[in-house]
This record gives sequence, structure tokens and C-alpha cells, in this order.
Amino acid sequence: MKILCVSDTVMPQMESAVNLRRQYDDVELIISCGDLPAVYLEFITSVLNVPLFYVRGNHDESYSQTPPGGEDLHNRLVEFNGLTFFGLEGSPRYSHAPIQYTESEMFRLVFNVGLRLRLRKLRGRGLDVLVTHAPPRGIHDAEDLPHRGFKALLNFIDWYHPRYMVHGHVHTYDRRTITRTERGGTVIVNINPVTVLDIDPF
Repeated sequence: MKILCVSDTVMPQMESAVNLRRQYDDVELIISCGDLPAVYLEFITSVLNVPLFYVRGNHDESYSQTPPGGEDLHNRLVEFNGLTFFGLEGSPRYSHAPIQYTESEMFRLVFNVGLRLRLRKLRGRGLDVLVTHAPPRGIHDAEDLPHRGFKALLNFIDWYHPRYMVHGHVHTYDRRTITRTERGGTVIVNINPVTVLDIDPF
């Protein structure tokens, strides 16, 4: 299944219906890793006529009043076309604004999903895609507090072994920036600003 992933940066070419249909006509799902205007996401989904799954970034406070049309994945397991998705929103806490989490708060979210994921594993179904806004600590992150990754997301990868983890939050202006890393069988991808993934169901 081809998945169009977007985050953080509004790209002019993504606001062209002609370009969207030409470049992404075979996409079956859109994933937003956060920090994008709802109207931007709704335009892309309406042109391509496919579902949207998203998590909120730390700048997505407006979603409380006007969320984009789609599935909010935060702390939810959602299945689509043979793949299973789980999401965790937000960034490390660096101010008093919402959609930010301390390390211990994120750890609790990661720990508490364990029973649901282990029950799935016992039935022979693991997690295909973890969708987050922030990266894991030490992978694709930065040293400044707002863009530092969560150690708890390393726990998630090591405990639950999703096939893929997709995140945004850290910009990739420099083409030398590493955007794809493997850890214990999980492929971690910084999808900012636009990435297409082709994932086959098992």
C-alpha cells in the first residue's frame, strides 16, 4: 500500500490539484505527522479522495476547534487495508502550551499500550506503523529541548517492534540529513516534509 506522509512544512506543490493527481494518484492513505494547517490536509485528502490519519504536533492547538477531517491516531490502534497503525502526538515539554509531554508522561502512554499490543501479538498480528510527531531520542533529533527526541519512543520500538515508525518535527533542509534509520528491525523515517512509503501487509 502506498502512503503519502506529510508534516511540518506547507509545500506549494502540494497545494496544486494538478500536481497532486499527477504525482500521487496511486496513493491509498495520507498520514500527517503534525504541525500542518487543517485546511492544507483537507485539500490534499479531497483532491486525492483517500483517508487521512494524523497525530497532532506541538503547534496544532487549533485542531481542538477545527480538526482536519480524518482519524486522530493519538493513543489509538486503527486498522486499514490490512495494516495496523498507532499514534502518539506532541513534542517534549518546553513551555506551558498544550500538546507537549514530559518524558514520564510519554513513558506512561508507551507503557499503557503494552497490553493491547501484546494481545495482538499473541493472535499473530503485530503493529505495522507507529506514527508520531517527535522522533526517538538520539535518532533524527536535535540537541535543543523542543526538538529533542523521547527516550520513551526507544522503549516503544524495543518492546513492541513496529515494522515502521514515521515522525516529523525535525526539519530536513540539508540534504545530507539522515532521514532513515533501522533499530532492531524497525525502520524509522523522518518524513518531513513529504515522503511516500510503500508498505505491504503481511
